[in-house]
Amino acid sequence: MALTDKGEETKEISSKVETQLRRSDISGSKKQYEPLQVPADDVRENALRGHLDLYYDQVISFIGDAESILIFGPGEAKRELKKRLEKNGVDGRVADIETADRLTDAQIAATVREYFLKENTAIV
Repeated sequence: MALTDKGEETKEISSKVETQLRRSDISGSKKQYEPLQVPADDVRENALRGHLDLYYDQVISFIGDAESILIFGPGEAKRELKKRLEKNGVDGRVADIETADRLTDAQIAATVREYFLKENTAIV
């Protein structure tokens, strides 16, 4: 979500990352070599990393030239995003990182507005 003097813009960016292993055989057979139907860990890790890289690039592109960035949410993705921002030289604009449960769009908007009004931080 971006807050500006012209209003707010919300954009959902889906990672489409699948973290669960999938079998190549949908029937779920019980063949003797069933583990061979699951992708190798290194192949799976590389695919996951590639998907995450694309996702974080999209998020960073949306952030653009924001003056101040609040990162919040459940899980570790917020710390991964902070690392990516550091790598891209954008981390100096990160105002804070907070843990939060899954939120609705309205709750996200309220959290962002409340944080920046409370902190009296420039909104862009």
